[in-house]
Amino acid sequence: MHRSAPRLTRILACAAVPVMLVVAGCSSDSDTQDKADKPGNSTGSSPQESSTSQKPAASVAPAKYAKLPEPCKALSTKTVQELVPKVKNKAGTAGNSSDTGVRGGCSWNGLEDKGVKGSNYRWLDVSFLRYESDASLGSGEQRARDAFQKEVTKTAATEGAKKVRKSPASGVGDEATAIAFDLKKTDETFKYATIVARAGNVVVTVGYNGAGYAGAKTPDATALMKDAVTAAKEAATAIATANK
Repeated sequence: MHRSAPRLTRILACAAVPVMLVVAGCSSDSDTQDKADKPGNSTGSSPQESSTSQKPAASVAPAKYAKLPEPCKALSTKTVQELVPKVKNKAGTAGNSSDTGVRGGCSWNGLEDKGVKGSNYRWLDVSFLRYESDASLGSGEQRARDAFQKEVTKTAATEGAKKVRKSPASGVGDEATAIAFDLKKTDETFKYATIVARAGNVVVTVGYNGAGYAGAKTPDATALMKDAVTAAKEAATAIATANK
C-alpha cells in the first residue's frame, strides 16, 4: 500500500492538468528517451533537406546597353535639316521624361513656304525605351523584344489610319519594321512613315510625316519612308556610341 501511494498521487496530479500537459509532462522518462533514440523522430530538418529546399533564384543575362543617347543629339543637324526644311528649332524639342536613363524622345518640325506653289510641312521625332534585365521579368533583350512587337501593333492600329502597310526594315538594329499609312487631318492628307526597331535591350521609334498645303504636292510615300529608314539607322547607331 505504501509503495503504490506515490504512483496514485502521480496519476491524480496528471488528471488535474490539461491534455497537452499530460502528454508533455506525464509520460515516463523512458518513453521520451525511446522516441528520441529512434531514427526519423527529429523535428529539425537535416542539412541536406535545408539545402535542397532553398533553390537559387533564376539568373538572367545582363542587359546589353546601360545608357541611352541624348535624344535631341541622336540625329545629326545635317539629317534634321535635310528631312525637315525650314526647321523651327535645329536643336529639337525634348520630350518629358521622369527617368532619362530609361526613356527619352525629341521632335523637330518645319514649314517650307514656296509662295504660289504652296507650303511643305514636315514632322520628325525619335524616341528610346531601354529595358533592364530582371529575374522576375526576364532579360532586357527579351523584354525589349516584347515591347518592340507591341509598338509595331500599336502604330499599325493608329486611329484614323488608312492604307496601312507593314514591311521589314533591313539594316536597322537587330530587327525593325516599317509602317506606312495615310491620315487625314487639318483637311489635308498626311503621309506617315514610322520605323520601329530594336537594338539589344532598347526599342527605338522614328516617326516621319508630312503634307502639302495650299497647292503643294503631297509627299511621296516611298521617298518619305526612305528618309525615315536613314534616320532610324542613325538613331540605332547612337545607342551603341553612347555605350562605348
